[in-house]
Amino acid sequence: MPDFPLVLLTATIWTYWFSVVSMVVRLRRKNRKLVGMVPEQRVEQLMWLVWLPLVAAWCVLPYLALSRTGPPLGIPEFARQSTGYALLRAVAMVVAVASLLVTVKCWARMGSDWRMDVSVSKPATLITDGLFRHVRHPIYAFSMLLMLCSAVIVPTTPMAVAAAIHIVLMNLKARNEERHLLHAHGSDYQRYLQRTGRFLPRLRALAR
Repeated sequence: MPDFPLVLLTATIWTYWFSVVSMVVRLRRKNRKLVGMVPEQRVEQLMWLVWLPLVAAWCVLPYLALSRTGPPLGIPEFARQSTGYALLRAVAMVVAVASLLVTVKCWARMGSDWRMDVSVSKPATLITDGLFRHVRHPIYAFSMLLMLCSAVIVPTTPMAVAAAIHIVLMNLKARNEERHLLHAHGSDYQRYLQRTGRFLPRLRALAR
């Protein structure tokens, strides 16, 4: 019997990164730039040395788990036999798909302003509507959520390590972007910082 959470997760992750590659190609043709495939900042160039192999592992590990049983790459027996954990994997599957759909909405809102790195050669547009109204980095937030869903559906040591590294990198990247945007937009971005959360909305702002 097919492992539906694993099959759907694999399709979701591949769709996510195929969409990223498609946006890079489309914006490359439109703007004649690599839109961040080669980072401009030294700090992000160093991050890319870790992040690119991480993305490859993220795409490959669920696919490998489809044809393997047991550790280190296959789905452990407890995940296959436990009814409670099977329910958890099903919930994670739904959340993973929802994360992709919301991320697509964020990509669409950014349009031609989307890029993979911090641009120091081109002024960055400050987007503060839609999901960006309450969260400064919704794309990173849902990327981390998708990775956590991956670790639940594929509860192996390699996936857990990939998830931990990914979350650390997303936090570092978000902080780096905030420093750059604060320098670029000054008081406008400072006010935006005060009313929004990095990955989750501020409850006080939501109440208002």
